[in-house]
Parts: sequence; C-alpha cells; structure tokens
Amino acid sequence: MASLLTVAAVSAAQPLRSGIDKTNFDPRVRPQDDLYRHVDGRWLEQTPIPADLSAYGSFTVLTTDAERRVHELLERVLNEPAQATPQARKAAALYASFMDERAVQESGLQPLKDELARIDTLQTPADVIAWFGHAQSIDINVPLRWYVQQDPRDASAYLPGVTQGGLSMPDRDYYLRDDARFAGYREQLRGYVSQLMQLAGDANAASSTATIADIEQRLATAQWSRVQNRDPVATYHKLDHAELVRLAPALDWDRYFSGIGAKVAAVNIEQPSYVVAVAALLNEVSVGQWRTYCRYRLLDHFAPYLPEAFGQLHFAFHERALSGTQQQRERWKRAVALVNEAVGEISGEMYVATSFSPAAKQRMQQLVQNLLRAFGNSIDDLAWMTPVTRAEAKKKLAAINTKIGYPDRWRDYAALRIESADLVGNVMRASEFEHRRQLAQLGQPVDRTEWHMTPQTVNAYYNPSMNEIVFPAAILQSPFFDERADDAVNYGAIGAVIGHEISHAFDDSGRQFDGQGNLRDWWTEADARLFKERTAALVAQFSAFSVLDNQHVNGELTLGENIADLSGLSIAWKAYQLSLAGRKAPVIDGLTPGQRFFAGWAQIWRRNFRDDNLRQRLSVDPHSPDMFRVNGPVSHIDAFYEAWSVKPGDRLYRPPNERIHIW
Repeated sequence: MASLLTVAAVSAAQPLRSGIDKTNFDPRVRPQDDLYRHVDGRWLEQTPIPADLSAYGSFTVLTTDAERRVHELLERVLNEPAQATPQARKAAALYASFMDERAVQESGLQPLKDELARIDTLQTPADVIAWFGHAQSIDINVPLRWYVQQDPRDASAYLPGVTQGGLSMPDRDYYLRDDARFAGYREQLRGYVSQLMQLAGDANAASSTATIADIEQRLATAQWSRVQNRDPVATYHKLDHAELVRLAPALDWDRYFSGIGAKVAAVNIEQPSYVVAVAALLNEVSVGQWRTYCRYRLLDHFAPYLPEAFGQLHFAFHERALSGTQQQRERWKRAVALVNEAVGEISGEMYVATSFSPAAKQRMQQLVQNLLRAFGNSIDDLAWMTPVTRAEAKKKLAAINTKIGYPDRWRDYAALRIESADLVGNVMRASEFEHRRQLAQLGQPVDRTEWHMTPQTVNAYYNPSMNEIVFPAAILQSPFFDERADDAVNYGAIGAVIGHEISHAFDDSGRQFDGQGNLRDWWTEADARLFKERTAALVAQFSAFSVLDNQHVNGELTLGENIADLSGLSIAWKAYQLSLAGRKAPVIDGLTPGQRFFAGWAQIWRRNFRDDNLRQRLSVDPHSPDMFRVNGPVSHIDAFYEAWSVKPGDRLYRPPNERIHIW
C-alpha cells in the first residue's frame, strides 16, 4: 500500500524538536520499571494542585486555557455588544446574570417560589411521579431519569429511555460500602442536608434530614452497579404502555409522561428491577415525606445559583467533602462553566473563530485517516479472528464517521430567553430549552450532525449508535499535538487518542454494535469466546492495581477504556511505522523514535489527584487512574520493550506469552 504521510507541519528552516519536555523526567526512576514516573516524575513532585481544583494535569491545563479564552470573549461582547451576534449577546447576558452578585443576593429564594409552591400541592403518589416528570424539564436529578437517544437496536430512530437517579452522592457505593471513609461521606451528607434545609427555612430540619437520607439510602440499595450498567444488552428493555403497566402497575405512567410533556409509544427501561423498587417506594413513603425530598432536590440543584450562603454549602459538600477541593472557584470561572453547559455551542462558535484554524483541522483529518488505515491493517493481521467476523469488523471500521473541531451546523438558541438580572430563571429556561429540543427529536429522523461535546471541551468520544469518533477543537494542542514536533511524539500522543476512540468501536461494549450503529451480535461464537478470554486477562491485570489505602481499580468497570488504551496505543505505533515509509527516524534530544513515541503517551496523562477525588474516580470513573493508563498498556506492547530495552526482572516486563494483543 502507499505510505502514510507525515503530520508534522514545520518549515524547512525550523528544525524538528522532540516534543518531549525532559525537565519533567525523574532520572531516579527507570522507564523499564515505571514509565509514568520516569517521564512525569518531576512534574508530579513539583506541580501543586490549585486550591480550586480536585485534580490537575495536562487536560486541566488546556481546559483552564479554553475557559480563559471564553471568558475574554464574553467580556468583549459585554463591552462591545454592537460588534457581536445576537447569539453571542445571549451568552454574554447569561454570563452577566451569574456575575451580578447583588441581584442574586437580593432575590433570595424568590426565584424558586413557584416551584416550591408546586411541590406543596403534591397530595398523592401519582402527584409525586408527575413531579418527577416535570422536574426533569429544569434538569433536577430525580429517581426516574428521562432521556432521549437513538434506539440501540434501531439507530435510525429516537427512543426515550428511563434510568436510575435521585442520589446526592456520585454513586450507590457511597451509600452501600461499610468502610469508615464512606460512612464518613454519609455523615457529611446528613450534615449538608440539615444545613441546607435550615437555611431554606425548614423548622423541622432534623426530621427532614432523616427522611431524605432514608429515601436516598433505599434508592441506592435498589440501583444497579456501574458494571451492570455498562452492558448495552442488559440495559435494553423496550416496553410499550401495556408492558410498562405490567412491569410496575403501582406507578402512574400517564402522569409521569404528562409531567415530562411527552407522548410516547414505547420507552427503554434500563433497570427494570429498580423501577419496580421505586414504584413500591412511592407507596411505602408518605407523600409528606416525598414533598420534603422533592424540596431538597430542588434546593440542592439550584444552590449554586442562589445567594452565597447556599452556594458555599453546596461547594462544601459536593466539592470539598466529596472531591477534596479546598477553595470555591472564582465567580467568573463558575459563570463561564454555566455558559459552556447551558449554551455551549454559542461560546463554542466564539471559541473556534479565534482558536482553531482550518489548517489544524486538516492535520487532524490526516491523522485520523492514518490511524483508520493502520487499524484496518491490524484487523487483517489478527490471527485469532475468523474470516467471517473479520469481514464484519472491516465493514464497521469503513463505516466510522469522523467529526473534528466543531459542528457543521451550530445550534439555534433564538427561542431561549435570557435576562441579565435573572440567574435562576435563566438556568431554568436553558434547561427547559434543552428539554424541549430533545422532546422534539421524537418521531423525527436522527440528526447525525449533532455533537455531544462542545468545541472548547478538552476530550474526545466514540458514539456507538452513530458509529462516529468526535474530536473537539480544544484537544488539538500540545502536549496532545505539537505542530513543531517530530511525528513520533504526535503519534504517541494525539495518535494514540485517535486510536483509543476508534478502538471503542471494538471494545467489550462497542463491539456489540454494528457499522450502522445497531445493537446486533455480528460475532461468531468462537471469536466472541476468544475476545472474552483476552479481555478477562486485562480485567485481572487492572484489578490488581491499587492506590491510597489499598483500594483497587475495578477492572470490570474500566475494561472498555483499558481495551481502548491498549489497542489505541498499539495501532498508533503501527500508524507511525507506516508513516516512516521505510525511512529511519533520527534521534532527537537523546531519545530514539520509539522512546519519543512512548514518552509522548506518558506525558499526556500526567495528573495529580486529591485523595477524595481519586477515591471517587475508583468508584465512578470508567477510566483507570492515569499512572495505570500509562504503565498498564505498554507492558503488552513489544515495541515498548525494544524502545527501552526492557528485560526479565524489570517491573514492567511480561513474558511474551502473557502480553495481551486484542486489535
């Protein structure tokens, strides 16, 4: 085949650099023993976590920069409104409403008056379930959470779904684990609830706290684990109205859908046993107690937009207690975060106009094509896969769509009303706007141009129902991509990220969807068995990793990301080799091409964590902690052994027969 092109964009007069910051290296640590600490050790030791963050690393640095740029753009619109578009002025008005502390303080709880009054009218379990439906129009986290997405088994159509929710803490584990640390989180939750209810004028805060804690505990007990929820087959139960009634006859489904504002023929119930438990709980708990719970859910959600005392309480529990963050973020940062969350495609359009060039998009497109071609070659070379399954895999790979930078069509927010002195109202109306947008999708053709991340997000994703990989503009920067650097580091960094997202199409979950995005088993029984044997070994490897007080990584929860890291890095190496077209790459900064490639991988994952944040990630994050994302995959890649002369006795050494090769 024709050789792949290089991706470094530099002038002939400007020599290539390695792209590796060797000042971060820790020479006390051998790369053969711990590549992560060798490449990032000094950075990890010398870089404190800012007081207003719970973790800090390469992603955070770029996110902070994107946040600063959006802030400057919003301030410019406020100072020169005549020069801005109507959409930009709307985003700036939302930002201004958050920054108007005086108006927020003077408003007190008045902006929630109508919603609190609505809760006071609840008299029956049917009223409560109707409120659950209504509350989602203003984005309140309730026990039965509604959403609209593509039908997993028919990617050409939208299907509403219902999933579990209604908890204050990140996961059911926070309620169910019996060790002292998690018992402490539960006590802190009770303290937060009590103070919040008192601040809102509840004369019976102690009783209310007991009620709320009991309801959340019972909800958590009924919920499915995150590992169970990763299974797209186990969480698919498409039911029509009659089947919903048979599943949970005590639950007034008509009132629920009426509260949502939807008329549906069918709905996907992700966790049927949980829905049955909620239906029972609606009748076991008195309506008065449910009113208390609903008031709390309303107050907890809007606390960051209420007077400062509410915001500080919310921060003290959700950020300091649960994540270890020491200091509330500056108000302008919180204002920018709201804009990015509520009208992110407005601020995103502003961001890319000043921060993302057509040339950058072209380079990224070239990288993606290189990785896709290398992945195709790898599928051809798989010794463990039969021709039938291999052919289906190639069809799926060929069908992957790529989105880079920003949407082709920006979202129109003309119907959204924003008032510069009505923060809570703006937050409500923005949520209602998004709720109506999703409802309007039902019965319509699937919008394949839609993005689920904003351009200023430093991340990327694979969507199995769309069979697409998506790379927002903000991630195409150093250390992920350096246009002045040699190709080796770029393939090891952004190339491996691209390979990671492609690999999600073939991880333990994504592999169950076909090239059109339908949940369909296209594997032979023998191939599926061999795949599971390889992934079981990966589960065992990562489950053995531990941090903090000997808390282990959940190898099953993180399996999909671990597969994608291993496969993505392996494919990126192959793509890099193809790009050389037989040429010998030079040694730069004392590093061989292979060393630069793997150092490029290691340096994008440098990150320091606060203990509570790391503990939270072990419970809820499908990604392994960063040190394991570096060291775990490289121990299976033969090229790593060659690059760093890894030998038996080195800590990262694995005998060849124990190295896992999936894609």
